[in-house]
Amino acid sequence: MRIDFISDVACPWCAVGLHGLQRGLEQLGDEIEVELHCQPFELNPDLGPEGRDIVEYLVERYGATPDSIAATQATLRERGAAVGFTFGPRSRTWNTFDAHRLLHWAGLNGRQIELKEALLQAYHGEGLNPSDPAVLQACAVAAELDADEAAAVLAGGDFADEVRAQEAQWQQLGIRAVPSVVVNGRHLIQGGQPPEVYAQALRDIAAESAVER
Repeated sequence: MRIDFISDVACPWCAVGLHGLQRGLEQLGDEIEVELHCQPFELNPDLGPEGRDIVEYLVERYGATPDSIAATQATLRERGAAVGFTFGPRSRTWNTFDAHRLLHWAGLNGRQIELKEALLQAYHGEGLNPSDPAVLQACAVAAELDADEAAAVLAGGDFADEVRAQEAQWQQLGIRAVPSVVVNGRHLIQGGQPPEVYAQALRDIAAESAVER
């Protein structure tokens, strides 16, 4: 079973979703063999290197209020804790294109999920800037990737075309919000779901696939 986890490092619900999916896969154990791939999506593609104050940005873009933002953050902390992720303070939001380039490279080296986890922890857990090359390089090291190779990828603009092509592909397929989980290229699970929801959905898809065969 192939699972494409479409997400952005800047998306807090993606942290909830990835960890919820992983806990769901743990519930399944050896029941289903899975290949998990991260796919790029940018919430803030037009942000400059200085980023934006996160409250100002959410108010401007989504019409949120400070009170509604605080309520959502409280929900995120609760949902994150339930799947083993601890949210810390985040004062700014950032452009994540370089993070996606690095994730593409990590996938070629078999450490994509590990890098994704490190990036989510750096931003949502520690409030670090995921567009800062030093932060990205440190995340690569945390994912047991080569620091010098990571620095070369970031400095050289490698995999920019590949990331843009993947983003365009998923948008053409109708992905407009993240996290989105696409199973075997045809089944969509939307949003940061609890582990048991992911586990049951994957069981249902596996059963349906078995009947079709």
